[in-house]
Amino acid sequence: MEILNYAFMQRALIAALIVGVTAPAIGIYLVQRRQALMGDGIGHVALTGVGLGFLLNTSPIWAATAVAIAGSVVMELIRWYGKTRGDLALAMLFYGGMAGGVMLMNLSDAGSNANLGTYLFGSITTVSPQDMATIYVLAALVLAITVGLRRQLFAVCQDEEFARVTGLPVRLLNLLVAVTAAVTVTVAMRVVGLLLVSALMVIPVAAAQQISRSFAVTFSVAVAIGVAVTLTGTTTSYYVDVPSGATIVLFAIGLFVLFTGLAAPLAKKRARAAAEASKGCTLEVPGGRSATDDVSVAG
Repeated sequence: MEILNYAFMQRALIAALIVGVTAPAIGIYLVQRRQALMGDGIGHVALTGVGLGFLLNTSPIWAATAVAIAGSVVMELIRWYGKTRGDLALAMLFYGGMAGGVMLMNLSDAGSNANLGTYLFGSITTVSPQDMATIYVLAALVLAITVGLRRQLFAVCQDEEFARVTGLPVRLLNLLVAVTAAVTVTVAMRVVGLLLVSALMVIPVAAAQQISRSFAVTFSVAVAIGVAVTLTGTTTSYYVDVPSGATIVLFAIGLFVLFTGLAAPLAKKRARAAAEASKGCTLEVPGGRSATDDVSVAG
């Protein structure tokens, strides 16, 4: 294939594959906790890290990772203690992160509006070998947590009170989910951009939930969808010359619509199967006792 003859496209496809796996892997826990937009908020905060990286002439990805982790910890603290004014504090954090990133980017000598656009909306063809090394390390961390601690994280995301009763460190695990989401955002920002990364965390999971019931199946299907849309979107963006991030997200939405259309027929099929199974289960009622089974008492 022609696309594989270029080193930058080889890196692009590998990065897309990694993001396709990691984003739904953490996204399923965010959806379970009803925090589907958390990735979007972290993306706003991470932009300050990108600007800081350009200002200090260091790696924007590592700077964004540090700032995103700090922001995710603050978000969790607000969720625990913010109560009625928590939403206002989160809004200021999100908008402040975006404004800080734009300001720092323009103050730096290396920054420009073009650089800002590549991080906001993704520019997968500009992924460098140094970026790939960072992506490998961060992706390995994300997968080690999301797969290795899947039972504990699922318990906490499903029912915090039950998890607390069973002795799980609920707050620590919640914090771990938030930090892992922050790391995933920085892994994916070169592929789909900080403004669209939340979509890749949520949409494949939402699509998988349309056709599956168990957590394990949903996890596997969501990852498969993530890989499919990132690789397809990256390839399409190369041949059609369109933005990779937007293309990937639109493919993900298209699969969600397709899976939603398949959900109703599958539900009817399962209902018919359950009804037929219930017809096959018959309970035999034993007949009356024979006369020989009677117990007589001699006079």
